[in-house]
Amino acid sequence: MEMNEIIRGCLDGNRKAQKQFYEHLAHRMMGVCLRYADDIEMAEDFLQEGFIKVFTNLKNFRSEGAIEGWVRRIMVNTALEILRKNDVLKYSVDIEAAKAVGDVNPDAFQRLTTAELLKHIQALPVGFRTVFNLFAIEGYTHREIAELLNISVGTSKSQYARAKVWLQKRIEEFNL
Repeated sequence: MEMNEIIRGCLDGNRKAQKQFYEHLAHRMMGVCLRYADDIEMAEDFLQEGFIKVFTNLKNFRSEGAIEGWVRRIMVNTALEILRKNDVLKYSVDIEAAKAVGDVNPDAFQRLTTAELLKHIQALPVGFRTVFNLFAIEGYTHREIAELLNISVGTSKSQYARAKVWLQKRIEEFNL
């Protein structure tokens, strides 16, 4: 069945179409959720909540872009919503108050597999991980991140800079 047909089936309440839709996207969306989660259980919660929102709001999908991008955005926003409820950045420091951070050695990252890098990203403190994912992977600007997380632009920049240094140190230790 073609994706447009599957979407129409989902909109009609067809359980088989909903299952196909879920199976088509769940693995990739789990990867998105894992980047924001502390562990697999938290990622599964993000995924479940995200798909509830997807199916609830599927009628609002306007077919102007790829369905995968639309679903990805919902998954990211769902993860952020849950993280915000837990006040993930309450101990964040604005960049003006942060200590200077060193340069990141890009060679340390090139020796990693995708799975190894994901494990290192998951190990980041939650505030660092959230900003790192939004900026480096999802492509948001620091201004957009600040608005999404209700923090200052300086705090977003600080969290990103600190995440890069934290990752570099961890990866260099891993490569020893």
